[in-house]
Amino acid sequence: MVLVPYICRNFVYTQGMEYNFLELKNGIRIIHKPVKSEVAHCGFIIKTGSRDENIDENGITHFIEHAIFKGTKRRKAYHILNRIDNVGGEINAFTTKEKTSIYASFTKPHFERALELLTDILFNSTYPENELKKEKDVIIDEINSYLDSPYEQIYDDFEELVFKDHSLGMNILGTVESVKKIDKKKILNFIKESYLTNQIVFSIVGDFPFKKIEKLCKKYLNEIPEKTNDKKRLPFEGYQPVQKEVKKEVYQTHCILGNVAYSAHHKYKNGFILLNNILGGPAMNSRLNMGIREKYGFTYNIESSYTVFSDIGLFYLYLGTDQKHIDKSIKLVNRELKILREKKLTPSQLQKAKQQIIGQITLSEENNCNVMLGMGKSMLLYNKVEGLKETYKKINAITGVELQEIANEVFDKKQLSSLLFSPNQ
Repeated sequence: MVLVPYICRNFVYTQGMEYNFLELKNGIRIIHKPVKSEVAHCGFIIKTGSRDENIDENGITHFIEHAIFKGTKRRKAYHILNRIDNVGGEINAFTTKEKTSIYASFTKPHFERALELLTDILFNSTYPENELKKEKDVIIDEINSYLDSPYEQIYDDFEELVFKDHSLGMNILGTVESVKKIDKKKILNFIKESYLTNQIVFSIVGDFPFKKIEKLCKKYLNEIPEKTNDKKRLPFEGYQPVQKEVKKEVYQTHCILGNVAYSAHHKYKNGFILLNNILGGPAMNSRLNMGIREKYGFTYNIESSYTVFSDIGLFYLYLGTDQKHIDKSIKLVNRELKILREKKLTPSQLQKAKQQIIGQITLSEENNCNVMLGMGKSMLLYNKVEGLKETYKKINAITGVELQEIANEVFDKKQLSSLLFSPNQ
């Protein structure tokens, strides 16, 4: 099927699941997953995050994500917030290091309402000066509240430690000083340079015929002016492990160990997702939880995570414990890492680990809002959405030898950085 002036094609995947794809003449891409539900979700996912900022505009992407709801050429903030709320829906947004998402959840009859509103606030926001002033106070309060939470702060401070002097290390919220310097002129200049139509995806999960989606996207998005440039992200290079301890007003010691890891395009990405799940994923039977919390009771919260960026990744291992247990806890963590480096998983262990993560992925498909956001992210990174059977196939192809190679690279004790927040008394 060809629909001029569109480039239009459908992706048909396994299990009878169809993902519909449409690229408009201005470069905006639309991805749709049909599901049988009275609830639908849609949103714009934009390839612009805090890593795309200069140091003197740190926090501006997050600031825009707030300010975008404060008024358009035809709506005041009150009308924006009520447009979806009045029909029982929700509208929201968030910012990461590499993307901004603006989205809505609503009942099926209100898709056009959601699409029109999201388009209006993304492309027609006016950023009134009086609203910007109020929002600065809100964001400064947000910064101060996160400084009151060492569990949250230590993750951001660890990224700053690892990605020193690089935009990936800058805090998404910015600083109190940088937020105070943001004004309407800076916002409009940043949007002009960074919000590019060929780096915007509109993602939909809902029970709609694709012809309806084509028609409405043509109505609201086709006349958005094309905007592109050749701006490229500065890659991070030259990682050096670093150890740091900070004395703070805390009751327990917070610790993060970590290392740089694989990018979204690396052949070992899926293998490390599996290995991290074995080590300290969300399940109660992770090695960290079983080997440290359950066995010794040293820590209430212990976990590991893996953040994937377009050109690099970051592995974090977090634990919080009483100061008297910190040395023993770190020793036990290093023991678990050593086991994964030196001992290949048995076929039975590997099969159980694969079965677990496949189950987790399948359960996550029940959250259609997260599926919608994930589709948009996948389109930005890979220009495609992968079906579940293809994902399962890649997981099942991972070998024990591969996991051991990954463990020896990422869990190398000499390459691990550490950050501790310790009580100052």
